[in-house]
Amino acid sequence: MADISYNIEKTFGVLSEEKSGWKKEVNLVSWNNRNPKIDIRDWSPGHEKMGKGITLTKEEAAKLLEFLGAAIDNC
Repeated sequence: MADISYNIEKTFGVLSEEKSGWKKEVNLVSWNNRNPKIDIRDWSPGHEKMGKGITLTKEEAAKLLEFLGAAIDNC
C-alpha cells in the first residue's frame, strides 16, 4: 500500500469526541502535497492515526452547506 502524506493546515473545529480520545474534526488538509481541501474525519489523539472520512472542494462544501440547511429546516 502506498504511503499517504498529509498536512493539517488549519483546524476549524471538533464535531464530537469519543471516550478513547478520538475526535471527529473539520480541517483543511493537504493530501500528498496537493492543494488543501476541507476534510471531515475521525483522528486519534496527536493525529497519528485517522479514520475514514470525506474531503470536499470549496464548491462541494458550499453545496453541502446549502443541502444541510434545507435538511435541518425539514427535521
